[in-house]
Amino acid sequence: MPTTVFTIANQKGGVGKTTTAVNLAAALAEKGIPTLLIDLDPQANATSSLGVEKQEGRSLYGPLRGEGDALAMVTATGHANLFLIPSEEDLAAAEIELAQSENFLLRLRGVLEPIRAGGAYRAIIIDCPPALGILSMNSLAAADFLLITLQCEYMALEGLGQILRNVERLRTAGINASLELGGVVMTMYDSRTNLSRQVLEEVRKHLAEKLFATAIPRTVRLSEAPSFGKTIFGYDPSSAGALAYRALALELIGRFGLASECTPP
Repeated sequence: MPTTVFTIANQKGGVGKTTTAVNLAAALAEKGIPTLLIDLDPQANATSSLGVEKQEGRSLYGPLRGEGDALAMVTATGHANLFLIPSEEDLAAAEIELAQSENFLLRLRGVLEPIRAGGAYRAIIIDCPPALGILSMNSLAAADFLLITLQCEYMALEGLGQILRNVERLRTAGINASLELGGVVMTMYDSRTNLSRQVLEEVRKHLAEKLFATAIPRTVRLSEAPSFGKTIFGYDPSSAGALAYRALALELIGRFGLASECTPP
């Protein structure tokens, strides 16, 4: 089965992007889907959320500069079927250095090609920085599908059009003509508030066919888990957040025909 690459991007921080990347990847792995999570954010929150220590020279900084091999950066997480390419602070320099290089938007695609060709992973999930900079644009150029996390507040809606316009620019410029919006995940949803319900309805009105049925609830357990270096499944497996990410994983598997007919490394 081919490898499907998802990038989780949003130009706004604090919208549940990394929380979704980590727990969705863990939920897919729990369902038997060999999954690789790539931490492309220099803050390395996805890395620490899995309890993995940041190590110098263990990010994609070198491979993006043409030094080293991305396969060598793959790290075990202690979770069956879940692997990680960590981040570390040097990755921040890539934002500046890549902009000065040839074909700078296609660097990540080339770096990931050997991993995709190897077929060890059914899904690759990329966690991006909270800005549409060089690294985020590289992830869009390398992905098959964009997953957008959208916080249930009106300010979050303002940035939705911006990221969709960037997707269209990459497609029309031929940088990634096959890139598609894979879906919108509503996060920090509180059914008790009118605001959450109104924002959800607004998104449904415009992107009904792309909106995932599962909304991730606002819950303190999801916020606490990373400080213990755990996914929500390791921290509180019966919580509302864990149930939601399991449901979202099932939607993703069904929507994109993900299957586990590959052998993890």
